[in-house]
Amino acid sequence: MKTLHFPSPIQSITFDEHHFYLKRDDLIDSDFSGNKARKFYYFLQHDFPDVRKLVSYGSAQSNAMYSLSVLAKMKGWEFEYAVDHIADYLKAHPHGNYKAALDNGMKIIQKESISSSYPKSVLFIEEGGRQQEAEFGIRALAEEIVAWKEENDITQLNIFLPSGTGTTALFLQKYLPSNRVYTTACVGDENYLKEQFLSLEKDENVHPVTLSLDKKHHFAKLYKENYKIWLKLHQQTGVEFDLLYDPLGWRVLLAHPEVFSIPTLYIHQGGVLGNESMLPRYERKYKDIDKDIL
Repeated sequence: MKTLHFPSPIQSITFDEHHFYLKRDDLIDSDFSGNKARKFYYFLQHDFPDVRKLVSYGSAQSNAMYSLSVLAKMKGWEFEYAVDHIADYLKAHPHGNYKAALDNGMKIIQKESISSSYPKSVLFIEEGGRQQEAEFGIRALAEEIVAWKEENDITQLNIFLPSGTGTTALFLQKYLPSNRVYTTACVGDENYLKEQFLSLEKDENVHPVTLSLDKKHHFAKLYKENYKIWLKLHQQTGVEFDLLYDPLGWRVLLAHPEVFSIPTLYIHQGGVLGNESMLPRYERKYKDIDKDIL
């Protein structure tokens, strides 16, 4: 059984003159860091004697894809992963999560859609781990936060984390009813995120608060503003954040300073393995940025 490092530490940090607390879920494990450790904890902790194959889908550089490839290898399962597109460059030069998952035995297939109905010998996991089993690990995250609040005599707390499917933010809000959980949609817009919430929880009263920027943001597009804030975060905090979700998360959070009116906890959800492929793209496109004057 793989041992994960729970509870993850919480650091006190200042960024752009805003004090906040940082929940370092990125330090839980190199294979299951951040929200993947939480979402897939149920599958790590339970036996599935009838399962022979794991099936999932998503993007070709998904953090979830890599973690699932490790899970399948640990359990002795086949792993089949579906994508709708693989870039020619990535096929020719495998790197990042894609290469690591292939090295773990992943069979990747290209198809427009995928069935969610399988025999009991197949475990199907939704894109990014968006399913009820994720509640198991996210509840444990909520319990860690409650224990930390009590130890540090913190009565009021706002919590912020960027979202893909919104699964972590949703279940956190469910188990932290006396706190306000804020998030932002990184993959789609607010309507997309609301649909994801409703697929898991019909009661909108327990949904997190979704914040956004005025300007539309396109997922995985290389924005100079994202690169600059990522660099500033590293310079000022010494922490490496994910390049896909965290830059937008921080831009949104700083655009809503009212969140900092009470102690604020930012949850680092890992994903930094994906920086191996994202960072060179940013460096090539924005090589003119003077890192000394950020």
